[in-house]
Amino acid sequence: MRRSEVLAAEAVSCLNKALCHLKDIWEEIGIPEDQRLQRTNVVKNHIKNLLDMMIKEEESLKKRLISSIEKCKAEMDTLCLELQLNGFEEETGITMLQQEKNIRTQVEALVKEKTRRMQQLKSLLDQDQDLCDILCSMPYGIAPDSVPTPEQLESLSQHIANQNAEKARRHAEFMDLKKQITVYMAELEHIPETSFEKDVVCEDEDHFCLSRDNITSLKLLVCQLEERKAENEAVCEAHREKIQRLWDRLQVPQEEREAFNDHMVASRKRNLEALQAEVQRLEELKLLNIRHVTDAIRSEIAVFWEKCFFSSDQRQAFAPYFSEDFTEELLSLHDAEIQRLKQHYENHKELFDGVQQWEDSWRLFLELEKKATDPTRFTNRGGNLLKEEKQRSELHKSLPKLEKKLKAQIDAWESEQDREFLVNGQKFLQYVEEQWELHRIEKEKEKQERHLKKSKQTEEDMLYGTAVRTPTKRRLLTTTTPNKSRKVVNPLHVHGNAVTFCFVARSVVVLLSRMPACGGKPPNPRLQGCNKENEAQLKGSPVSGALLIPASPQRNFSIASVASTYSELDSNAGPSASRNNPLNMCAGSTN
Repeated sequence: MRRSEVLAAEAVSCLNKALCHLKDIWEEIGIPEDQRLQRTNVVKNHIKNLLDMMIKEEESLKKRLISSIEKCKAEMDTLCLELQLNGFEEETGITMLQQEKNIRTQVEALVKEKTRRMQQLKSLLDQDQDLCDILCSMPYGIAPDSVPTPEQLESLSQHIANQNAEKARRHAEFMDLKKQITVYMAELEHIPETSFEKDVVCEDEDHFCLSRDNITSLKLLVCQLEERKAENEAVCEAHREKIQRLWDRLQVPQEEREAFNDHMVASRKRNLEALQAEVQRLEELKLLNIRHVTDAIRSEIAVFWEKCFFSSDQRQAFAPYFSEDFTEELLSLHDAEIQRLKQHYENHKELFDGVQQWEDSWRLFLELEKKATDPTRFTNRGGNLLKEEKQRSELHKSLPKLEKKLKAQIDAWESEQDREFLVNGQKFLQYVEEQWELHRIEKEKEKQERHLKKSKQTEEDMLYGTAVRTPTKRRLLTTTTPNKSRKVVNPLHVHGNAVTFCFVARSVVVLLSRMPACGGKPPNPRLQGCNKENEAQLKGSPVSGALLIPASPQRNFSIASVASTYSELDSNAGPSASRNNPLNMCAGSTN
């Protein structure tokens, strides 16, 4: 049995006991029956009222519970809708009181979650608004009074993180641009004029609006300042070049130039003004020294004529170069011409450098070719002969490659410019072919000269005999070791020179024997017999080892003239010469 039922039974028992006790009291007192009935009715009414009141209170509690349950259910439905959550399922088999408690607990949890989300949303929206004010961007698209979902809060948090990163990037970019602007303004000595320039340079960095438009404007300002700086530098550099050129032409002293060195480096506003003043001063000085300046410009023009390979006709085309009427107009014409030549050289510098490289290589090639025909090169020490031969071989290979490269460049240039590329008044490739042809003709000429020289030598050998030419040998720097073996002397080595000398002497004797009588002694018969071989050679048999080449008309030597020369030599020598005459020595040796 339940405890409540036990208590109810006890209450009924107590009520019965109380009524019995009242009945006993009433009997003892002697209260009549009708009064007993009246008193019993009062007790019943009292108990009934008390119980009715208690029942009414409990009924009221029940109603409150039902109302609370309904209210919590409605609130819970609203919160679930706002929080975008699924509704809670009610438990079955529970009392009304437990149901009310469960629903109320769930509602409190939902309210707490809603409050947390709204607070987080407010904080994130505040941050987003601050970033929007700094970056001048649109706020995040979410209503501040609506309950956000966790996904929306996460997306908003990510958006704010991206905005913070963008703010940091723009701030770094802003600081870099501001630094550049400050430097450029200082170099240009520029004072901020517009409100935007003042905001950039003068105000605090944290208060500057880092909008895309402002960043773009900053970049544009940097570009403008860079252009102004570049213009200033270009103008200053042009003034410096002009000043340097005028200094050289006017021969300004070095001390005066050094005093101006500070303005020849920097390009600030004060430097530009100083350079302009110096140019104006030198221009005025130039007008006072027109002849000297014109001559200096003419020297420069001549240099560029050489660099650009101008022909004589091209040089003659500039008539003011040869004028002696030195006026300001003549000076202006020379100035314009030197500028035109410089521009022409710069426009075709690559081609001119290639042509100059070919010229230098060709000149070196010709020098090496000339050295290759020099017989004294074999006596050279230090390996120069091998180096020269290697260099000549490399040039022989590199020159055609360079010509091929220049041909491609010249063809491209001519197709682009629609005119011919001239060097010294003629097409470069034609000039190259002519140089190679001249080189070939020169080589052929040298070959013919060597052939004629060899023919002449052969004729002289036929007339006067062949002289034995033994090349000189260098002594080896070796230490001599004593040797007890007996040396064998080669008689040919001992008598070689004597045999050679006798051969020449016999040839001369033959010539003398064939001379007409001049009142001198007749030739020795023994000498005549000893020179039969030479006589036969002179009659037509060629010298051994020599080529028989017919003598040219201009090289036909007269034997009589040779003989008379020897006669004069013999007669002029006198008796002492006769004793030392090689012919007599040879005759003695043959005897």
